[in-house]
Amino acid sequence: MATPDNLDGILITWGDRLFYPGNRVVKVKPSPRFSGDAARQRAAVIRQRIAATVVRRAPQVMVKVTGGGRGLRAIAAHFRYISKNGRLEIEDQRGEIMRGIDVLHDLAEEWRLSGSYIPNGAEPGHRREAFNIMLSMPRGTDPLTVQRAAREFAQVELMDHKYVMVLHDHQANPHVHISVRAESTLGERLNPRKSDLHRWRETFAEKLRGHGVDAEATRQATRGQYCQPDPLWRLKAQEAGRLRRAPLSKQIRPQKHPAKKAAVDAWVQIGLALAKSDQAADRQLAGNVARFITEITATKPGAPERSSVRSEPTVQRPTQKPGLQPNPQAWTAPRDIGPNR
Repeated sequence: MATPDNLDGILITWGDRLFYPGNRVVKVKPSPRFSGDAARQRAAVIRQRIAATVVRRAPQVMVKVTGGGRGLRAIAAHFRYISKNGRLEIEDQRGEIMRGIDVLHDLAEEWRLSGSYIPNGAEPGHRREAFNIMLSMPRGTDPLTVQRAAREFAQVELMDHKYVMVLHDHQANPHVHISVRAESTLGERLNPRKSDLHRWRETFAEKLRGHGVDAEATRQATRGQYCQPDPLWRLKAQEAGRLRRAPLSKQIRPQKHPAKKAAVDAWVQIGLALAKSDQAADRQLAGNVARFITEITATKPGAPERSSVRSEPTVQRPTQKPGLQPNPQAWTAPRDIGPNR
C-alpha cells in the first residue's frame, strides 16, 4: 500500500501535468514544493479534477477568440452584431446596461477617444484595436448563470480594459459575447496567447462552479480527444441560421499524438498510485481511471491503425496451361504481418 504522503506527492506531480500545464517560457520559476497541509489540500484538488473528468464527465467550458476589429468601423459593426442592432441589452465594464442603435454609435465614439486614437478603417496587417471573445456552455445550462460567471470572468481577466458583453440565450448553447478594447487604461495591450486562453477557461469554469454549475476546463489531450474548431464563417452562419448543412464531425483520436501520449502516461501513473492506496475511495477511483484509459486508447471501430510494417511484394499467379482449369486452392495470397499479430 502507498503511504498517504507518497500518494499525495504522486498525484500532485502527475496531476499538475494533466490539469495545470506550464507555459512554454524560458527561465520559468520552479514550482513551489508542497508539504503537510498544503500538499494534502493540493492533492484533494487533483482528486476532485480526476473525478470530474473520469467519473462525472463534467461539461467543458468554451472560451474562444472569434476575431477582432482593426478599425472603428469593424468594432462598431461587431457591436451591432452581438446586440442584434441594439435590440439586446449590452453591458459595459462599469455594469451599465444600454440598449438601442443610437447608444452603439456613442459607445463606439467613446472607444475611439479612450486612449490611442482608433481610425475608422485600417490597412491590412494593422494591429487589432479590439478582440472578440465568446464564452459558452452546453445546452441545459442556465443562461443567467452563464452571464453572471462571464461578468465575474471579465472583472478578473479584463481588468483595466474597456469592454462590453451581451448574453445570447436564444440558441441551443447559452453564450456571452465580449468585445474588449485591446489597449487598457494603463496603456498596456492585450495579446492573448494559447496559455492565456487556457487560463481564461480555468477562470470561467471556476466562476461557474461558484454558482453551483458543474464545469471543467480540461485540455483536449487530457480527455484523450482532438477536435479542430469550426471556422469563424461557419459559426456565424450557424448563429444567423444560414448554415444549410451540419458540419462533419472532426473529432479524431490520434493514437500517437505527443500530447495525448504524455497524457496517457500521466493517467497510467495516477491510476497505479491510486490502486495502491489504503483508502477504498481511492481504489474505486483507480478503477474509473483504468476504464477511462481504455476508452481513450481504443481504436475507432472501422478505422484500424495502419501497420508500420510493409507488406510483402505481390506474387504473380503462375500461368495456367491452355485447357487446364485454375485450382483456387493451389495458390494462397501472401498475408500481411502486422505488429498486432
